[in-house]
Amino acid sequence: MADKIAVRIDALEQRLKELKTQQQRMEARKRAVKARQDRREELRKKILVGAVVLEKVARGEIEEALLRSWLESELIRQEDRALFGLNASTSSS
Repeated sequence: MADKIAVRIDALEQRLKELKTQQQRMEARKRAVKARQDRREELRKKILVGAVVLEKVARGEIEEALLRSWLESELIRQEDRALFGLNASTSSS
């Protein structure tokens, strides 16, 4: 009888271990989905803000020189600077 109980306990412990592993996988999947959604939302925000700023420049509500000064001071990567027709960055930071 003690053997049957020990076998049953071992089986239940194994099942518990499998369920915990399954739960960890589900939680990891949820975190990955949330991270993807957060990145998508962040990208959408950036696109919308950029569109608003560009529209305000086009309407003359923001001076183009101001926008260019923002870009000049913030863009570091040469590919990004080239996209906006900015000269190569002189700083090494």
